Parts: sequence; structure tokens; C-alpha cells
Amino acid sequence: MRSSLLAHGHSDRIHGGTVPGLVRRPLVIWLLAALAVPVLLTAVLIPARAGTTEDDLRDRTVAALKARGIENAAVDFDGRDAKIVVPDAVDPAQVQEIAAAVEGVRSVRIEGASTPTPTPTATSAPAEESAVPAFEVGRTDRSIRVQAPVKSQAVKDAFSAEVEQLLGPDREYDDRTTIDPANGIADAATISALLRALAIGTGDASVRYDGDTVTLSGEVPDQATKATVGRAAAKAVPGAVVADQLQLPAPSKSTVSEPCRTFPTRLAEFSRQYKINFLSGTSIVNDASKPSVVRAAAVLKSCATARVEVAGHTDDLGSPATSLPLSERRAAAVKAELVRLGVNADRILAHGYGQAFPIASNATGAGRIANRRAELRVVQGN
Repeated sequence: MRSSLLAHGHSDRIHGGTVPGLVRRPLVIWLLAALAVPVLLTAVLIPARAGTTEDDLRDRTVAALKARGIENAAVDFDGRDAKIVVPDAVDPAQVQEIAAAVEGVRSVRIEGASTPTPTPTATSAPAEESAVPAFEVGRTDRSIRVQAPVKSQAVKDAFSAEVEQLLGPDREYDDRTTIDPANGIADAATISALLRALAIGTGDASVRYDGDTVTLSGEVPDQATKATVGRAAAKAVPGAVVADQLQLPAPSKSTVSEPCRTFPTRLAEFSRQYKINFLSGTSIVNDASKPSVVRAAAVLKSCATARVEVAGHTDDLGSPATSLPLSERRAAAVKAELVRLGVNADRILAHGYGQAFPIASNATGAGRIANRRAELRVVQGN
């Protein structure tokens, strides 16, 4: 009996001591598993997300470089930090500037440039790579001509795209560009503003650079266009002598109505008194300028045959690559409002000039507001 009881008691201790332990251990295991799963998911997902971000930054950086005529640059990212190996004969400083302007890029390291552009000093001449080669752009009633060496097919295509926007129904593109990787124009923006200014008007006009002097010849419709072409030429070839031989049209002998005869003067006076400015980063006319658009429509409707250009401009807070399309949207917005107010759309040209022609310092808020503007000028009137 005692042996039986002892055996029975021993059995109780075994069962009594083992069951709680078996219950506790699975609970601990499940708790550890619950903690481990989020950690493992985080370890898997974060690198995947980082990889997606790096691919996106790399694709956008490569696209930005190609848009400026720079191809075959090896672009790599570690997180948001870029490492770029530049091809020979490409300006590393230009690559640095373009890549740094891509949204999301934190830092840029340039490697592998065998011909870097030295920093100019008081005792060193500018690098030869920065020189602008000889070129000529011109227009006739039937064509727009570009004769220039370009560094790559991408720059050649950029010129074609720029000219296509300016041709209109009655002109064709006379493409005389040639690809010269060593000495060609590296950036289509070098003379794009010149093309846009020169495209205004009819008849023959041209801008020719021979390596020393920029010669402007032919006819432009008005003094404002003449001044714009001159400024664009000086900007295209900094430091060159500009010989301005552009001619204004002879006064018309035909009889015109008094409102149309005085239209250029009245439009110029309107531009001096009233400004059309925009909210920063948008194509929305600010409240103070909305009455100016209404007054502009009244001036335009006073002479039904006059044609005008709406020229859009920006401040320098954005990059040139983003400023140009913004300026074009601003010009288009003013044109749309003038049409809504009763001006025939065929009488209005809308062009954007980006940040190329400021009228005030961009170092102050007031100056930037002044530069975020649209201007009206006569293209043709009778």
C-alpha cells in the first residue's frame, strides 16, 4: 500500500511539475516570434525601398544630364548621395550643377574626369572648353536656319525641338548642324533664347558669330525685339563684341486708322504704367496685376489688326530647366485671359524666356516679384 501511494505520489509530482512548464514554454516561443516578425519585415522592406529610391534618382539624374547634351556619364547612388564618373572633355562643374539641381539628391561626388575645367584665377586664362564655337542662326519668311557644330545627337535633337515650336505653318527648319564631340556646342540653351527672339517678325534676319564678333543683321518688327535680340546675343557669347546692324521697318505709306497708328505708343505706355506679375512658382497672376490684364485687353481691342507677343519670365529661384516651361505657362495663361476678354487668339503669340532676362535684382523679394512677369510688345500692327 505504501509503495503504491509513494508511486502514486511520485506520479503526481511528475504530472504536477511538468504540465505548467509545457504551457509556459510555448507562450515564450510565441512572444519571441511575434517580436521577430516585424524586425525581419523591416530588414527586408527597407533595402527594397532604398533600392527603388536610388533607381528613381539615378534615372532622373541621367535624364537631366542628357537634356543638357551630356551622355555616357556613369551615375550611381548610395541612398541619396550621387557618384558620377564623367566622360572625357565634359566639364565636371557643369555635371555637378545639373545633378545637384535634381530634386532629392543630397550630395554629388564627381570622379574620373581626365580634363576637368580649372577654376579661373587672376593669372590663368579660361579653359578652352568653355569657348563658344562659330555659329549662325537666321530666319526668312520660309525657314529658320541653324548652322552650328554641336557636341552630341542629344543637343542636335534639342535644337530641332526648339525650332519646331517656333516654325508656325509657313516655315520649315533648315538644319545645318553637325556633330563635333570635341568642339561643338554642349548645351542647346546657349542660343535657344536667341532663336526665340530672332523668330519674331518676317523677312530676313540673322545672327552670326565668327569667333570674335556677333553680327546681327536683317530686319526686326520693332525696337523692343531689336533690344531683345541684342541681349540674347550678348548672353549667348559672353565677352564677344556685338555688332548690331538690325534694321527697323520703314514707316508704312498706307493710310491707317488713328487707333492703329498710335497703338505701339499706347502699348508701350501701358507697359510702363501697369505690370503683370505672378505668384511664385505658378502661372497665376497675382491680385494686384489682374486689373492690368483687363486694361491690356482694352488696348488690344482698340486696334483689331495689331498683333502682339506675350513674353513670360521668371525669377532665378528655380533651375533654368524648370524656369523655361514655367515662363511659357505664364505667357499662355495671360494669352488665354486676353482671349477670354475678347481679343482674337490669332493676334497673340505666347513665348517663354525663363530666367534669362531679369529687370531687377533677384537678391530681394521685391526684385523677384518684378522678374516674375509677362510683357506685351508689338509684333505687327497697321
